[in-house]
Amino acid sequence: MELNRLGRRAFSALAGTTVLGLALGGSVSSAALPGAAGPVPTGPPPGPPEADGARHRVALDRYSLLVDGRRLALWAGELHPFRLPSPSLWRDVLQKLRAYGHNAVSVRLAWNEHSPAPGAYDFTGVRDLGLFLRTAAECGLYVVLHPGPYIGADVDAGGLPGWLTATGGRGGATDREYLRHADEWLRRVDAIVARHQFTRGTGTVLLYRLDPAERAGLTRLHERIRADGIDVPLLHADTPLAWGEVAGARDAAEARREHFAHLAQGITLHNVRMAFGGTSWGWLPAPSAPTPAYDPTAAIDAARRPTPALAPLHQLGHLLRHVPDFARLEEADEVRAADARVAVRHLSNPDTGAHAYVLRNDSAADVTSTLPMGGTDVEVTVPARDAKLFATGLHLGSGRKLAYANVQPMLSLSVGGLDITAFVGRAGEQARLVLDCPDDPWPTRLDEEAAWVFEDRRLHVTVPLAEDRLTRVRVRSADTDRTMLLLFADDAASLRLWPYETPSGRILVRGPELLRGAVLDGATVRLTGDTVGERELEAWVPRGITGISWNGEAVQSGFGRALSLMAVWPLPGVPELVLPALDGWRRRSENPESRPGYGDEGWTVADRRTSRSTTPVPKGQPVLFADDYGFHYGDVWYRGRLTGAAGLESVSLSYRTGAHGLLMAWLDGEPLGTHRVSGAAAEDGGGTWTGTARFRLPGALRAALRARRTGDGDAPAVLSVLVRRTQHAQDAHRSARGLAAARFEGAAPDVAWRIMGAAAPDPVRGPLNNGGLYGERYGWHLPGHDDAGWEAVSPAAAAREEPRQGVTWYRTTFRLDVPPEVDAPVGLVLDGSPDRDRRVQVFLNGWNLGEYTGGGTGAPPAFVLPNGILRTRAAANTLALAVLSGGDTPPGPGPVRLELLGGAAGGVPVEPVPSPGSPGSLGSLGTRRG
Repeated sequence: MELNRLGRRAFSALAGTTVLGLALGGSVSSAALPGAAGPVPTGPPPGPPEADGARHRVALDRYSLLVDGRRLALWAGELHPFRLPSPSLWRDVLQKLRAYGHNAVSVRLAWNEHSPAPGAYDFTGVRDLGLFLRTAAECGLYVVLHPGPYIGADVDAGGLPGWLTATGGRGGATDREYLRHADEWLRRVDAIVARHQFTRGTGTVLLYRLDPAERAGLTRLHERIRADGIDVPLLHADTPLAWGEVAGARDAAEARREHFAHLAQGITLHNVRMAFGGTSWGWLPAPSAPTPAYDPTAAIDAARRPTPALAPLHQLGHLLRHVPDFARLEEADEVRAADARVAVRHLSNPDTGAHAYVLRNDSAADVTSTLPMGGTDVEVTVPARDAKLFATGLHLGSGRKLAYANVQPMLSLSVGGLDITAFVGRAGEQARLVLDCPDDPWPTRLDEEAAWVFEDRRLHVTVPLAEDRLTRVRVRSADTDRTMLLLFADDAASLRLWPYETPSGRILVRGPELLRGAVLDGATVRLTGDTVGERELEAWVPRGITGISWNGEAVQSGFGRALSLMAVWPLPGVPELVLPALDGWRRRSENPESRPGYGDEGWTVADRRTSRSTTPVPKGQPVLFADDYGFHYGDVWYRGRLTGAAGLESVSLSYRTGAHGLLMAWLDGEPLGTHRVSGAAAEDGGGTWTGTARFRLPGALRAALRARRTGDGDAPAVLSVLVRRTQHAQDAHRSARGLAAARFEGAAPDVAWRIMGAAAPDPVRGPLNNGGLYGERYGWHLPGHDDAGWEAVSPAAAAREEPRQGVTWYRTTFRLDVPPEVDAPVGLVLDGSPDRDRRVQVFLNGWNLGEYTGGGTGAPPAFVLPNGILRTRAAANTLALAVLSGGDTPPGPGPVRLELLGGAAGGVPVEPVPSPGSPGSLGSLGTRRG
């Protein structure tokens, strides 16, 4: 959990100071300034944002954001566009964020994804920031932008580009060279962002986050950004309004505890990190990201599926979005539960008289106790290590007010002549709700589970909450023509409740797995969304709407007792899909660099004596660090010519990597062995793993070195070394990577080193796609590579062959035929034995989707194959696997299969992601070296 917060006294002390000015900038409205007539009162929140061409005012006071004078409780879900390399799917996830209650998307930008070299920037293709911001606006979401330069986020070097490690700048607020590059990055970003600001009506960028490494740089950074035309409020550590962020909630209970804790502190700027996990594809991940699938605790996983942590976020998001009382809360009188194991935080809204009660149980047992609410001791149960949120005094329309309830309000909205309020709890609980009624009500039980009684001008409603079932109670009276509808749902049923705001009024839909959009067209409401199984469809709609269509097809429907339009027949679910088997594999052994006669004349000479790294150069050694020679990502090869190697008995190679580092060595083409670094013992605490591989030469090789002499002395022996993985730590990005030193026993040869890494960056897939393997440099991973001469083989059979130290490539093609109306996430599963000396790099249509590292436990991970990169409409896909195997490991990946990771009838149209198919079509990749 991350929380930047100043107390209310501190806020008052800051009034009128520079810090407040930095936070608000040019978008301040008088309602937010100290000394005004009073705080903005609670009222209806602003509607969904859009690029409407109108000027908007954005400000903040000590309670909340103010958008055009209306209070906004921000419920942002964090999404990293760079972790979803398929722009069409940005719309899919953004629509899901809005449907699940978010009114904003929080975005970090990775500098290293956009900049392959100093002064070079790319905002096209999967890096098209403008397209992402336009899509967010079209989906009705505000944008909170965090452009860095440093973003953390478990990204290589915290998002800083690899080339920055080889510059003279050391980073920090006073380093001129670093600031020059950082300014250029922000200037390029700001030129795009300025065109999408909500304040100008040209987009929905609402807030701009700053996290300067040092407080001294804040003023300068503020001036830099304002000069670039950014006029939305700036958020940073000194902003007098809290930014409440929850990261890594392991389950729904923990998500409730953490988010409710922020609510209990009066926080109204909420961020769910991560709302969507995505994939750390290519060489994007920092050492702290152990697998390609990023953040298994995310509410929406890498395959774009909801996870068990989603329900409480969905409920709280819609509460903040549809119940304005929670946009201004103050600490109220202390309230205690009868059982001290339940901690209680009491808050109130001074405008509406509503009260909120946050209950938390940190004990290992469920606790049932009583809590004074609304003048009554109410029995409540809080499960072990969980939390609950209750409210009293909420005005629910129709002249009625909530006296108290032992279930959480989720939403309250008016639709046509109805006032609808939904309450949520856990399946198996007994929901009890009491309403203050100014006149005698006429309740109607619409579902058998509900019971009610009216006494002392209070309506008491009791509902047993069943698994995935919605219970409805209708309440009328003689004194108003408006009808109240009370809805009760457990977690599963709440995930199929979808409020939606249209320009012509609000609607509420129940039934499908997802509601993407709604348009009122004459007398018809046109709905789009997803179903997995057969689902009922029920919609509460404005007056005059008498028909429904679903995904473009008319739905036979009629009005029911709950005054809703109901489909006569269930919506169809997703059809069964059958994935093809992966066969037709071809194989080719690689690593010619290990052979003594390999021509390395085009490689870079490694003879420097000083380094840009923060790592000291070992005494008596040349600089061998990969970054100093321009190789920042993926594998790195070294070749050393050893003169005077007669008598050599052993070689010691020291190297530095990120997590799961690996080194392989050969001498005159003979394997010396494989060494790996892993575990806490090899980690320096800053994200660097160090290891020293000590190889004793086999007797035959020692004899060959002694026998190999010429008239001019020993013929040079060739030492070949492959080092993986060169990922940089987030907080120590200048720490050296690659080979660090070589030491010898039995002889003291002179060594002339050359180094080779990734070729020029792929101009389509970006600088993080390729490493320095021979096959990568020569396009073996690309769809257009001619593999007709490769050996036909089965990967499963190859896993039983004799071990081989080195690199072996496997390629095949396959076709999918998924109907266009179906969204089918597909994964790749490697079922081979979890050998720790085997690494498998996965390429789909030339896109590097990440590395499989053996040695884990449990089921093998599925590599998500993002639609768009994956062709699903009867087009060929090229799958390439680069297998690194140690000397005791067979050179095959084992069985490889496709796995369906879900499916839905619906989805969004997906455009193919460009995947050039030959080195010649990549332009600069044609300038391969070595």
